[in-house]
Amino acid sequence: MASGMDYGKAELAHEEVLHDHDLKVSKEEALHVAGLTEAEKVIENKLRRKIDGLVMPLVILVYLMNYIDRNNYAAAKLQNLEKDLHLKGDQYQIGLSILFVGYVLMQVPSNLLLNFSGRPSWYIGFFVCAWGLVSLLTSQVKTAGDIIACRFILGLVEAPFFAGVLFYLSKWYTKGELNLRMSIFYSGSLLSGAFGNLIAAGILNGLAGKRGLSAWQWLYIVEGSITILIGIVIVFILPDFPHTWKALSDEMKHVANRRMAIDAADADIDAAGGMSQITGMKLAFTDPKTYILAIMYHGTTGAAGFQNFFPSLTKALYPNNSTVALLLVAPPYIFMVIWSLGHSIVSDKVGNRFWFFVYPIPIVFLGCFIFMFAEGFGARYFSLFCLVFIFATNGTIYAWIANAIPRPPAKRAAALAFVNSVGNAASIWTPFTYNPKRHYVLAMSINIGLTALAGIMAVLLRIVLTKENKKLARLENMDAELTEADMAHLRKTAEFEGIDIAAARQLQKGYRYMI
Repeated sequence: MASGMDYGKAELAHEEVLHDHDLKVSKEEALHVAGLTEAEKVIENKLRRKIDGLVMPLVILVYLMNYIDRNNYAAAKLQNLEKDLHLKGDQYQIGLSILFVGYVLMQVPSNLLLNFSGRPSWYIGFFVCAWGLVSLLTSQVKTAGDIIACRFILGLVEAPFFAGVLFYLSKWYTKGELNLRMSIFYSGSLLSGAFGNLIAAGILNGLAGKRGLSAWQWLYIVEGSITILIGIVIVFILPDFPHTWKALSDEMKHVANRRMAIDAADADIDAAGGMSQITGMKLAFTDPKTYILAIMYHGTTGAAGFQNFFPSLTKALYPNNSTVALLLVAPPYIFMVIWSLGHSIVSDKVGNRFWFFVYPIPIVFLGCFIFMFAEGFGARYFSLFCLVFIFATNGTIYAWIANAIPRPPAKRAAALAFVNSVGNAASIWTPFTYNPKRHYVLAMSINIGLTALAGIMAVLLRIVLTKENKKLARLENMDAELTEADMAHLRKTAEFEGIDIAAARQLQKGYRYMI
């Protein structure tokens, strides 16, 4: 009796012989395993500049306002928000936390709907206008219940943006380009930490009391109005996908699709008629990498929870002047914008994600220990520059997610949304750990634990991806003997893709997970 291995080889050989003619006839359809021609590379450079010149500035601008609108709550705290709304006990923390309840609930449904709709410009633009309107109307709240309700609704309407843009960018950029672009995109949130608080400081000095409104009310009015305007711009200017962008020539559209096909080792579109979003979700939820990445992101997001209290942390260092406390927030963020961009450029050039995710971890540990135990202004302010190194990991993990779960788009959309929702779930509970007594010892201790958890998950992901790359190399080698596990993998791929086993094996060619 033939062994399972021999049977697998025979079955595969039969499939390859049976479909050999078809594979030769449809060679053009299999061009994704080849590289771009020299002429196409010239067009690719022009294409990349075109994408970088329009898509990136727009998504950065929106992300800047996303974080400003979300985090102006922390700045408003220093502008008598608690006093005016008569917040008591942990009501302020509930207001922080409740936003992320709505945010998490909407993540996966929203990204599946985005992928199904095929119109990111209208979809994202609508929700940008919606959260701008919610932010603007928050200026009129009168009680704790009002602000908590507004924060919950803000989470619902902000949810489609972040995971949606991660998915959106993964449709425009290859895995070698993503880390830098993700970090440039993420710089929008870091800049918001700097300039959002500078705007708050200006409003505190210039508009407090004007027309009978408090400074925090003007903060919501000004920033909400700007966001609505930007949302309208997104609807009419943001291109949807490369193959639908009218500003691209046919040559550029062809190269745009070709380079993404080569990068993913298959066409980066769903099956004809659109892959079922439920099937995509099933693929995402049966992939162990989805859960590893989700726990990693939960750790880093939880450890970054100090950003919701950053003005309060600087106020603890400089208690006598709220304006100065707001101004002190800016330098650590600006430093990290510059650092993270250099970090991402080097990560892309050396083609490594793991070490660039891991090296910031001990620096974050150092920042936590200094903030907890140091007494002087200089040392504790320096600790804030160490704490922000947690943000250096974010551009890396965003790019790593897109590369670790490369295709099909319906699966990637569901995975990105799930990872983002689990990650942001950390922001539901971490606000309650920030007790100012004894230098925020509880919060900083938890930050150390969460950062360590993220590091452990990074090690596990490295092990899994190394094993997957060995399997891909074996499947690519036509002379290699395939195990029953290899055959089961190919059958499963063939079943989900609606192709035969030979074609499923062809999909393995040329692709490796970046580690």
